[in-house]
Amino acid sequence: MVPQRVSLLTIGAYNLPLLRSFYQSIGWEETEFSSDSYAVFKTAGVILSLFPVEELAKEAGVELTVSPETYRPVTFAINVDEPKQVDAIIEQIRKAGARILREPSDAFWGGRTAYFADPENNLWEAAWNPDAVFDERGAMISF
Repeated sequence: MVPQRVSLLTIGAYNLPLLRSFYQSIGWEETEFSSDSYAVFKTAGVILSLFPVEELAKEAGVELTVSPETYRPVTFAINVDEPKQVDAIIEQIRKAGARILREPSDAFWGGRTAYFADPENNLWEAAWNPDAVFDERGAMISF
């Protein structure tokens, strides 16, 4: 049986120093596992890492077919406890220089949501879901 969990997400970085700097600028701290060629950020439930995209493709044994301008059909999410936190996150993200794709707005499903792209066009959603439940670390355990 495959364990039903996600423990590590790795973003292939075209410009590791630029991407690392962006995540540091929004207040995320790196762990002791980071190095000159790898950045690791501990979040509430998952470890987020940044690794050179060429090395990631080589390690996986695949041909690199995307560029920083290419849309990647994956969206990461930062879920929060209150609707006003979505707006606060987007303001902080805006100050860090990210591209805001969709301003905060109320969602048809009863929550509040907004979207932004980091410097390499990785899509992020900031969202409040009224049904979300978080554990003591801040990891979302259900919605």
